[in-house]
Amino acid sequence: MHKELLNVEDIRQLVDTFYDKVRQDELLKDIFNERIGNRWPEHLEKMYCFWQTVLLEEHTYFGNPFAPHAQLPVAREHFDRWLQLFFKNIEEQFTGDKATEACWRAGKMAEMFQVKIEYYRTHPNTSII
Repeated sequence: MHKELLNVEDIRQLVDTFYDKVRQDELLKDIFNERIGNRWPEHLEKMYCFWQTVLLEEHTYFGNPFAPHAQLPVAREHFDRWLQLFFKNIEEQFTGDKATEACWRAGKMAEMFQVKIEYYRTHPNTSII
């Protein structure tokens, strides 16, 4: 059953089901598990706050979303898979304007992260902050 993304419970469902897919994906699981380790509950809480802020305009996330990703061993194929899983997750469960916005924002975020990661790889003496 498809529903709209309307509240924090919907955000939690989106995040939990998405990261369940990531944690099982052959291309992504090792990268995420190595970085996050046993801190998955903490990571998921941050993701709830991030998407709650972005989609519901309830400002619960404060931080720099790029910094933790700057040194990850990722390439375009990893971002493509991340987006594929994200879009599929949205498509399977949600409908409406916020679902469309979530996909658009995820696409823009992946694009920006790819560009910035490549920049910092080619300019290693540049501060991330």
